[in-house]
Order: sequence, then C-alpha cells, then structure tokens
Amino acid sequence: MKIRVGHSPDPDDAFMYWALTTDLVDTRGFEFEQVLADISTLNQWARAARLEVTALSLAAYPFVQQDYALLPHGASIGSGYGPIVVAREPLDPESLPGREIVVPGAMTTAFLALRLVIGDFPYRELPFDEIPDEVSSGRADIGLLIHEGQLTFDSFGLQKVLDLGEWWLLETGLPLPLGVNVARRDVERLHDLSAVLREAIQAGLDNREDALEYALRFGRGIDAVVADRFVAMYVNELTRDYGDEGRTAVRELLRRGEAIGAFPGHVELDFVQ
Repeated sequence: MKIRVGHSPDPDDAFMYWALTTDLVDTRGFEFEQVLADISTLNQWARAARLEVTALSLAAYPFVQQDYALLPHGASIGSGYGPIVVAREPLDPESLPGREIVVPGAMTTAFLALRLVIGDFPYRELPFDEIPDEVSSGRADIGLLIHEGQLTFDSFGLQKVLDLGEWWLLETGLPLPLGVNVARRDVERLHDLSAVLREAIQAGLDNREDALEYALRFGRGIDAVVADRFVAMYVNELTRDYGDEGRTAVRELLRRGEAIGAFPGHVELDFVQ
C-alpha cells in the first residue's frame, strides 16, 4: 500500500523520516513516498484530505479532524522556546496589538499562539522562509518566524521582540505543541502504519549522526551546527511520544483556541491507538 507522507523541507522533519529511506525499519508492506511542502500548504492540503499521512500545524487539526486522527508521535514540541516575533529595532511586546505582522500562515500554531498573546491583529501571509528578508528589507516592520528562523534571525540584523514558547511556559507551565503528524482515517491498518513511523523516529534517534547528515540536505543553506541545534529542539522525547505532559499541552492550547473562536466547532482529540 502506498503512503504519501507530507512534511516540511526542514531538518527536523527530514530527520524523523530518514529511516524510511533505509532498510532499518520493517515497513510492514507499506511503500512510502515523501512529499515536501511548506507547512501552510500542508495545512491547506489536509483540508482536502490529499495525503495519507501529513505534518500539520496543531492549530489546523480542528479543521481536518473529520478526516484525520492524530498520530501519537512525531510532534514538534518545545519547552520554553518556540516561534518568535522579530523587528529591525528593539520593540516593546506591549506595542504589538494593532500593528501589522507578517506571518507564515493563518492556520499555523504560531499564528494562534500570537493571537492568544495580543488578540486579533492585522496580518499579511508569506512563505515562512521569506519573512526574515521581508522585515530586514523594510517591506514589513514586524514578522513572525518559525522553523530555523528562530535560530538565524540575527544574521538578518533582526531583534527578538517576543518568544511565544517562553510566554506559553510562563503562562501555563507547559511545553508549546506546534506541529503534529496525522493519518487519514480511511487508511487500512492504521495501527501498523503508526508503528512503522514510530520506529522510523526511534531509528533516527538511535543513528543520530547518519540521520543528521541526511537532514542537512533540507537545511536551505544553514550550517551543520544550526541544523544540529534545530533538530535537538524539535526531535526529542516528546516527539517519540507525547506522554501525559504533551497531551495536556495539546488539550490546553486547543481549549484556549476554542475560547477565542479560532476553530469552526468543538475539537475532539483522537489519537491512533
């Protein structure tokens, strides 16, 4: 059975799926094809149930929950760090409400988290990797950065205004769940599929040097040191399994999103068993 796996062209996602390109994992009869797209595109594709397995912003899950179930692994969860708001000059976070911010997608978890901090705000969407230059060039005053932009923004001469992961930890005492992996409900043998993908993550962690070398191909010019740091941030024990803390964080973020009317209806969390 062919399984298309959608993920961002990022070192952390590539790291997780490296083992699917080797013979280290028993694929249990599944044939995997990796499909690369930015997270905003993947969120939109999921609304059309295009792929069998896909990375997804947690904030997008309520919009696709009828078609997809959460996999119990593969999440990008950061404790005390996360997407950051940047500007060219030092800026007081209290001055953010009402100002236009360039964002990597209105269905990203970063966008939802920022709404939880400052309320609704005017925004403009751009591919995530274009935002640093958009701000540094002066075409935008403020940007919301995800992925490796969290580590490389200073190379664009930008200043950190707000770290949403820090805010969330101080606000709730929990790590911030950003990306999740989901599987389409009509796929046969979901339990076996989940097991294969879990073993792929474990194989990457067990063979970190080889997996990281592969992941560097997806680093869009970042060096090995930055890629190593980024993978360490978002492929961790909570990636292997949410655990009680991770699931609590997911419920709390979605609960708060519901409270501000961010979703079309009530969210029912459903994990593949």
